[in-house]
Amino acid sequence: MSNILLKNIGEIISGDINNPILNGNAILIADKKIRQVGAIEDIDQQNADTVIDCAGITVTPGLLDSHCHNVFGDYTPRQNQSGFLESALHGGVTTFISAGEVHLPGRPKDAAGSKALAILATKSFENFRPGGAKVEGGAVILEKGLTELDFKEMAEQGVKIVGEIGLGSVKTPEEAAPMVQWAKALGMTVMMHTGGTSIPGSSTVTAEMVVDTDPDIVSHINGGPTAISLEEAKKLVSKTGYAIEIVHCGNPKIALEIANYCVEQNKLNRIIIGNDAPSGTGVIPLGILRVVSFLSSLTNIKPEEAICMASGSTACVHKLTRGIIAEGMEADLVLMDAPKGSVGDTTLSALSAGDLPGISMVMVDGEIVVSKSRNTPPPKRTHSIISG
Repeated sequence: MSNILLKNIGEIISGDINNPILNGNAILIADKKIRQVGAIEDIDQQNADTVIDCAGITVTPGLLDSHCHNVFGDYTPRQNQSGFLESALHGGVTTFISAGEVHLPGRPKDAAGSKALAILATKSFENFRPGGAKVEGGAVILEKGLTELDFKEMAEQGVKIVGEIGLGSVKTPEEAAPMVQWAKALGMTVMMHTGGTSIPGSSTVTAEMVVDTDPDIVSHINGGPTAISLEEAKKLVSKTGYAIEIVHCGNPKIALEIANYCVEQNKLNRIIIGNDAPSGTGVIPLGILRVVSFLSSLTNIKPEEAICMASGSTACVHKLTRGIIAEGMEADLVLMDAPKGSVGDTTLSALSAGDLPGISMVMVDGEIVVSKSRNTPPPKRTHSIISG
């Protein structure tokens, strides 16, 4: 694997919401990992096989979609569309996190079938990267009859996520809480549907039900697509420590209100960003960027903070070694800039104005997987590969 040097970077967004903007203008990648970050004069340039001149472009971590309803491969039966994951990669999303393969035609709704589906989807996406993107697939959907031994077997086979509780036959806190405890003890991350019914077979979930179940993530606090009341949402922010997920396919008013409430309560480190697609709302390749732009331009959240919510904050909740630009982390990076015609001159100023940035390049594990986005507007500045 070649060593890659990115130089002449305009701004480096760290992915760490506690320190969103890094000093420096260069990043060295070696063996699929970030080796050095800082000023160009402090970087070991001699071993660089490839040099990329970023021409003042902003570099961010690869974005993570915290809420994706993938099935198998790069196809969604929900919208009968192929290539939707690769298309979102062109929107800067380098990791997709399953919230449950709920749209599988004929999805089994018994314990054995649910366990088998989670294991199969996990192993399938370990071997398949759509366009080069990573998919954390195989989120188990809780069905009645699952036992502690079933969770142990799933964990041994690589299952790491409990899909949003409420999609399966297990719907009440009394039924779900023991399973949540088993899952957490095995290191799984637990998501829970919050709000009104989304599709036939799902259920309405209140703030009280979430607290009684005790997940890790309040899935789509702004509704999937119907939200709980603002008062209920505020309780989940102020009275719990759960990750608070804001999604594109949700209620925009509650998204705005709860985002500003998190600013007031100094809880920004708990917000993560998801798409919640494919769904009845559709397939939205730029959904994560759109939420970042929405939060940056219409709430009191700074654009660099919103980018961190869509990268490092999500990675932290799911215990992933990506989403942060720091030594030793996976080299999943996005080069983005203000789009041509924007009133903003940089990625951050364009986001503050409500514009979507133009993506110049996407890298996964130090490999260029997108050299020019087919979905975003063109960036004002363009990178160049000057050697390698």
